[in-house]
Amino acid sequence: MTRTGDELAALAGRLGDQARKLAAAAGRRTGAGDHGGAADPVAAVRAASELVALADQGLRLSVHAARQSGHTWQQVGDLLGVTRQAAFQRFGQPIDPRTGRPMSETILPGAAERATQLMIDWIEQRYDQVAADFDPTMAEKLPASRLPAAWAQLVGMVGGYQGMGAPAARAAGDLTIVDIPMTFEASQMKGRVVYDADGKVAGLFVLRPDAI
Repeated sequence: MTRTGDELAALAGRLGDQARKLAAAAGRRTGAGDHGGAADPVAAVRAASELVALADQGLRLSVHAARQSGHTWQQVGDLLGVTRQAAFQRFGQPIDPRTGRPMSETILPGAAERATQLMIDWIEQRYDQVAADFDPTMAEKLPASRLPAAWAQLVGMVGGYQGMGAPAARAAGDLTIVDIPMTFEASQMKGRVVYDADGKVAGLFVLRPDAI
């Protein structure tokens, strides 16, 4: 078995353990002799969140294994229902020609969580908080005073906001790009927040899901 195969096998065990924790938190039986118990919704949320993180790790390892075995980015994208460019951007590890290191190592720490909170602040009309970390160019082009109109224009095109999915962060040179699936009444979209090397917001968009 390859190293990646060993990692996947170990991860499968951890996924099983975490799934049992989720079942237990939901008050379900998790094994012989276990008659279940009272549901704990907070513990279920925690267990489900950890399960999602483990599943994402498993997906990344599986994509790496597929690439090592000779499968193309087109094949990976077809399996995931995205373009080959989108698959590469999420799972690829381009080498930074300046450092010789994988660019994925330069992702801004905490970018996914920050981007999610920024989108929540925008949705909930906390415009000053949205703009608090804008870089000078963003602050000039999209000041807090223009954020309400920008959101209203978006809602006019795709309807009211309904929910969001898990964020995905990737490096692009000195930038960190976070894409967040978003559901509106009339369309699926994705929010995109771009951070510069200093952690400032250098871009804020809501795009069609197939946008590169």
